Amino acid sequence: MAESPNAVQERERAYQAALRLLAYRPRTQRELAQRLGRRFSGEAVQTALARLQERGYIDDDAYAREWRRSREERRPRSAALVRRELLERGVPQEMAEAAVEGMDDGDNALRAAQRHLNRVVSLDYPVFYRRLTAYLRRRGFPQDVVRHTVQRVWEEREDLGA
Repeated sequence: MAESPNAVQERERAYQAALRLLAYRPRTQRELAQRLGRRFSGEAVQTALARLQERGYIDDDAYAREWRRSREERRPRSAALVRRELLERGVPQEMAEAAVEGMDDGDNALRAAQRHLNRVVSLDYPVFYRRLTAYLRRRGFPQDVVRHTVQRVWEEREDLGA
């Protein structure tokens, strides 16, 4: 039985829509499926996703590795928070675990604290401690890492003559 021209057109429109979404930013397979599912049939979405995978346009594992790299360089977070962000975006558990393997919360906390330092550098210790601790906790770092990082940044700040 011949396929209806509307079904063929819908699959092509779904594929083109997915390419436009990917041109804006990388996305996981689940993110694409959710966005495309709002406008297209399940069959059209699955066909579009299969074509994209065949061509290497979607790769959840590569997405997870890039997400980690980006977080470490631009917006340092704890490994636990990065893992949670990946899971929320639809990266499978094992890929999320592999992506955050070897992340150093101590280094990331120090980088995050140093980026935030100009906002707290002139404060007395109790306020400095409270604000920097809250900042690092919101980024998912464990309390022991936060405590060590805040102390280290305070001492380095004193060494700089602040």
